[in-house]
Amino acid sequence: MTVIAHPSLEERKAHGKAAREHARPASHEGWAPAADRPDPIALLEEQNATREPDLVPVRHGRMMVSPFTFYRGGAKIMAADLAPTPVSGLHTQLCGDAHLSNFGVFASPERTLLFDLNDFDETLPGPFEWDVKRMAASFTIAARDNGFTAEQARAGTSRSVRSYREKMAEFAQMSTLDIYYARLSEADIMNAITVEKRALKGTDQAIPKAAGKIAQRTADKARTRDSLQALAKLAELVDGRYRIVSQPPTIVPVRELAPSLGYSAGDVERILHEQFRSYRATLQDDRRHLLERFELVDVARKVVGVGSVGTRAFIALLQGRDEQDPLFLQVKEASRSVLEDHLPKSRYHQPGERVVQGQRMMQAASDIFLGWTKGVDDGRFLYWRQLRDMKGSIAIESLVPSGLEFYADVCGYTLARAHARSGDPIAIASYLGKKDRFDEAITDFSARYADQNERDYDTFCAAIRSGRLEAVEGL
Repeated sequence: MTVIAHPSLEERKAHGKAAREHARPASHEGWAPAADRPDPIALLEEQNATREPDLVPVRHGRMMVSPFTFYRGGAKIMAADLAPTPVSGLHTQLCGDAHLSNFGVFASPERTLLFDLNDFDETLPGPFEWDVKRMAASFTIAARDNGFTAEQARAGTSRSVRSYREKMAEFAQMSTLDIYYARLSEADIMNAITVEKRALKGTDQAIPKAAGKIAQRTADKARTRDSLQALAKLAELVDGRYRIVSQPPTIVPVRELAPSLGYSAGDVERILHEQFRSYRATLQDDRRHLLERFELVDVARKVVGVGSVGTRAFIALLQGRDEQDPLFLQVKEASRSVLEDHLPKSRYHQPGERVVQGQRMMQAASDIFLGWTKGVDDGRFLYWRQLRDMKGSIAIESLVPSGLEFYADVCGYTLARAHARSGDPIAIASYLGKKDRFDEAITDFSARYADQNERDYDTFCAAIRSGRLEAVEGL
């Protein structure tokens, strides 16, 4: 029988203060790569071994665009670098890949646009500092990619950490249910921009005004991204029925993949319906009943993201009352989290369930169609969700320094809320303290890690030039 402890408020505060003995906030600065640091290229090759061979070069091509895209695909590399770093011993549910491009907007079940974390492929319980460092370093690296000065990069990075610390202090003062219900809506973000604008005078007001325009464009675009829009972009009408258009190598319908895999048309239809039934069984009753009103029409392999390229990923087209009532689902492969190389393995034997449960733990509201299945092949696992449900993200490369700072503030809040839901906000806030020592230390770490990321990127590009790795650019 599991015994649930309920320490007092004072005990939780004391636990946070005692954590400083394990790793003082200042101990996070001065990072240097370990003497026995693994070869970053070898770590990527280890991941490639289980990925679709024809898509591995596409992954490399997307990673070689810039040091930032390399960082996006290098979660396994950073996990190895974080493993020997100081930790307080305060654990939360980790996103595992909390870089700034893995935040964005999407529709809640109530059809409200929310801003939140949106990628949980690597989620696992672990030291809260690991997510903070992954997030903060991404701001430094993105700022450098955008051509910002060192001071501008430092300002954006520092603001993300300061926001995390200050918001965690606020969550430490809130009731348990208020933390659970906390969320950041479109209206909340626009109100924050208005408040910031009113606090400024003269030409300085142009800064939040520009941020407001970017936020509004992102929200407006997100509202257009639904299954009907996907139908127009991804499908074609053939003999009165829609099917997914072939756009190799990024989109390949299973009707074209099947022969190369040794499956007949009948085999494919049987497998797809078995997978769909298995997935439906993981949903709660009302959502399963809703999904049963849709008919599975077509499935295709679809290349997604940067770090995920090469893992098995599909889109499924479903039809409701008629051909103008579509539902697109995304089906992604779930494997061991890169964090499991360095932390206790997941309590869930099914990696798809690990992703789904971690997402539900951290997000303010999650997709109603989140579910999981075991793949056809041994050792392959999948999780399911909607492909487009008013999803949107900021174009990082378009941000000016002031815009990056505002975005950093929003991301810091969001990560703090996710950690407060799954960890102990009182202990974490007590550990972080009221001064900016933690902010300074993580900002210092981020600059040093950005330097290492650039060296790894150069090594990666050299491996492509030498022929050790193959890359296909532009896809």
